[in-house]
Amino acid sequence: MRIVFKTDYMQDIRPWKDGYQLGLYLLLLGLAVAAPWLIDTFYLGELTNVLIWALAGLGLMVLTGHTGQASLGHAAFLALGCYANIILIEAGVPFLAAFPLAGLITGVIGALIAVPALRLHGIYLAIFTLALSILVDDIIVLTEPWSGGVSGKFAPPINLLGLEIDRWGTPDAFYWLVLGVVVIVTLGYINLLRAPMGRSFIAVRDSEVSAQAMGVDVARTKTISFGLSCMVTGWAGALMGLYAGAFNNETFSVVISIELLMMIVIGGLGSIHGAFLGAIVIGFLPQFLSIAKEYAGALFGGSTVAIPGLEFGVFGMILIVFILFEPMGLYGRWLKIRTWFELFPFYRKDMFKRQKSYLKTERLR
Repeated sequence: MRIVFKTDYMQDIRPWKDGYQLGLYLLLLGLAVAAPWLIDTFYLGELTNVLIWALAGLGLMVLTGHTGQASLGHAAFLALGCYANIILIEAGVPFLAAFPLAGLITGVIGALIAVPALRLHGIYLAIFTLALSILVDDIIVLTEPWSGGVSGKFAPPINLLGLEIDRWGTPDAFYWLVLGVVVIVTLGYINLLRAPMGRSFIAVRDSEVSAQAMGVDVARTKTISFGLSCMVTGWAGALMGLYAGAFNNETFSVVISIELLMMIVIGGLGSIHGAFLGAIVIGFLPQFLSIAKEYAGALFGGSTVAIPGLEFGVFGMILIVFILFEPMGLYGRWLKIRTWFELFPFYRKDMFKRQKSYLKTERLR
């Protein structure tokens, strides 16, 4: 069993538990930076896709995982960030300015949309955001002069400090760009959770009544959470458009919103690690199914024709399994395994028993 001996109050709020954990994170970051030399171009593209999904998961995690507000409409903000970024670049704005502005525009619009939705909870908020996602599809078609309508738009190569970066032409440079954005956003997210605002998010998630009694402005906290969530999601949408190369109103459908929500549930709600673990599942699941189908066809002599809906069916079954047997997701399962090794032979199963009691005041909502 490894024991952490603390000698300073600052050790309780630092981003890592001890030097060992910091070393693991630095090792993982080093492997991520060296990935273009370790894997081929195809898998590097898949890893880039996983990082973009992880960034989108971090955006939704702010709102759903740490503030407790369910959303089924984040595909709308992916689309908004994507189109805003491309329109600004086409207008002659440099990428270093267009990319942050795309996220800021998405965040501001998200905060404005959050104002009428502040009184909604649970399924009603989910329906509101779902309707918003459906509405954006029509808005893209109606604003054809700017968005390209049904024909869509093509993402041009971006110029970063004199270096031309393209998803297909320079996959290594594009991967490092995405990795840099993900690392910066993750560090910002970690520090947000250590700040009073991040603690307010968690307080609102656990109990709005108790948070209000402690002096937390619930309406303001929800609005800021919605704005920050949409801003990060807008950046993910901008990178998603550059990664796809071409997109239209059907690219960011309601299915993307549902996949995004299921992704963070499978990864583990309320944890930054959960966004990355869920992104790995959703990013590599199509390739895994394709490889498994070819292997099964070669082994049993069956057909390798694509089966419509197979990916979503398998993803749905995985979600059902986690909801029934591991509500804490992949990260929750990893915590249990790690704790078992750390406390062996003193580990007890009831240590992770779900808390079923709640405040009586919460029953009145």
